[in-house]
Amino acid sequence: MRQERCILLSFDVEEFDIPLEYNQQIQMHEQMQAGYDGLLKVKEIISDYSISTTLFTTANFANHFPGIIKELSLTHEIASHTYYHSRFETVHLKESRLALEKITGKKVMGLRMPRMKNVVMKDVMEAGYRYDSSINPTWLPGRYNQLNKPRTKFMEDTILRIPATVSTFLRIPLFWLSFKNLPYSVYLKLVLYSLKKNGYVCLYFHPWEFIDLSNYKIPGYIKKPDGEILLRKFKRLMNYLTKEAPFITMQSFLEKYPDK
Repeated sequence: MRQERCILLSFDVEEFDIPLEYNQQIQMHEQMQAGYDGLLKVKEIISDYSISTTLFTTANFANHFPGIIKELSLTHEIASHTYYHSRFETVHLKESRLALEKITGKKVMGLRMPRMKNVVMKDVMEAGYRYDSSINPTWLPGRYNQLNKPRTKFMEDTILRIPATVSTFLRIPLFWLSFKNLPYSVYLKLVLYSLKKNGYVCLYFHPWEFIDLSNYKIPGYIKKPDGEILLRKFKRLMNYLTKEAPFITMQSFLEKYPDK
């Protein structure tokens, strides 16, 4: 059973617009540069560990930095994070897919909505996607309550839905904020138990987390740790998890479980 386990690691590659949520104005060029600087750090990490990841990328970001997205698509999966991170129209589902396919020259199979917003599966299917990872099946005050959603992969219409991993008890989310704020030993224990119980874990982060965020007026639980401190903590996690199971892309996971 051990050899069948896998780790789905993904990054939401996007404009760094979170200061706007806290009434700090930040120009688009700075949003883009912060995202790009973070992506360079992520690129170094995933190259050092030779792991496969899925990069959910806004078309807006990809249009600004097509070179690095094209380069990363050679060894990682590029999936859609819609067109813009701060605004959405249904037409953006298809438009973002086509824009990413034009840049990468590869079929885009998957979607993750910004901020894990609800999306209609019929619209996702009609826009040409095969899977969706827009569910964090937990309760996050002020953001969403998805406690009624399954914890693990399931089919909805013809779309494979791959929720972000939560703990098998109490549904503690194991996403980026938990990695920042939980003690490392607790976070690792919850991830390993979920990996053993479910056969896989779906973990996600953002490139901008790995830059210096000290100048931004955002809450401490979002801001810290950041930069090099977070990089060291993340590398510690990679050192451990690479010994536990292979890292595969969401697309590979889809092909592994086409009818599940």
